[in-house]
Amino acid sequence: MKVSVLANTLIGSEIIKIGNEVNDMKRKGAQIANLTIGDFDPSIFPIPAELKEEIIDAYHHNHTNYPPADGILPLRETVVEILRDRYSLNYSVSDILVAGGSRPLIYATYLALIDPGDKVIYPAPSWNNNHYCHLSSAQGVPVVTTVENNFMPTAAQLKPHLKGATLLALCSPLNPTGTMFTQEQLEEICEVVIEENKSRGADEKPLYILYDQIYSLLTFGREHVNPVSLRPELKEYVIYIDGISKCLSATGVRVGWAFGPEEIISKMKALLGHIGAWAPKAEQVAVAKYFKNKELVDGFLDSFKKQVQVSLDELHNGFQQLKSEGFNVDSVVPMGAIYLTLKIDYIGKTTPSGSLLKNSADVNFYLIKEAQAALVPFSAFGNDESMAWFRASVGGCSLQDIKDMMPRIKTALSKLK
Repeated sequence: MKVSVLANTLIGSEIIKIGNEVNDMKRKGAQIANLTIGDFDPSIFPIPAELKEEIIDAYHHNHTNYPPADGILPLRETVVEILRDRYSLNYSVSDILVAGGSRPLIYATYLALIDPGDKVIYPAPSWNNNHYCHLSSAQGVPVVTTVENNFMPTAAQLKPHLKGATLLALCSPLNPTGTMFTQEQLEEICEVVIEENKSRGADEKPLYILYDQIYSLLTFGREHVNPVSLRPELKEYVIYIDGISKCLSATGVRVGWAFGPEEIISKMKALLGHIGAWAPKAEQVAVAKYFKNKELVDGFLDSFKKQVQVSLDELHNGFQQLKSEGFNVDSVVPMGAIYLTLKIDYIGKTTPSGSLLKNSADVNFYLIKEAQAALVPFSAFGNDESMAWFRASVGGCSLQDIKDMMPRIKTALSKLK
């Protein structure tokens, strides 16, 4: 059967591939600490009880028809309040677009701004930008970042690539690293974007920023920063992505929102209207009511963040202990999100059965089989397979799972030659 060039050249998600293999092993009885998918086990991290009650109540009140294409007005009004209160950002309801989570909003941003061949700059590692570039026929330009800057891109790294680019895709806290921009880092990036836009003619597209801050309410003792608060003159050039999926442990509830220049948001609305990627109406009604109660939300966030941070710290401390014992591993202090960045530098080693670990994927699958621990190599986020860094997501594991896993990892690494 003949299919499109796009369909023929589509690359599947490496994360889902690893997750599927892990799930298949679990179905066969294996006990595996699954740190792959950026999701939550609801038995460990349930959504707020009050949000669940509001969703049920909305269905009881028959909110089962189509929502407006840009989201119900009460939710967009609530988002306006959230932005003003939590981020000191002033946007109107016409600047906001609600959808079924952040993914369709990111894709709509690409489709609204990118023509085939347009240049998109993004850091490597980062989540899915390589795939969105492929889907939109963009010329993707990954900028490889380093641990010295916590894998966050710097203005100096980005500046040489900005000439003629249409989009700069940024995320903080960053998936997959769980690290964040400092104010100084982001200010410097804002300055080079402003400088680049001043150099362009009236007939040229400006350079836009896609700023994914879906993890912005999940930070640990660090302040989240954003472009428009730092440089208000960028307001016409920044499209933000946000929502409840991560901060309320509500990945399956599917309520996200974008906000930015009304002209671009309206185009995104038209695109998603044809696709029908709306958040369910009952869930929108529930989120609008729940998020209005700041004290309730903050109470949940305080408890939720402590639980996530305890798991991240346990994993970080476990790898630091292995490092102190001479193992070739490392980890970056967790700053936000549900991820820990791990270095497991055992590429080139040989397993007890005589197999050579040729790349990060081989190391990962060795740990799955020998240590019953599943991670995601940075090669799934735009980096080369020779890079010995991995993402660990703690949302699907209990604290005890992590504690039980560390001795298994130590034993498995000890067997390599």
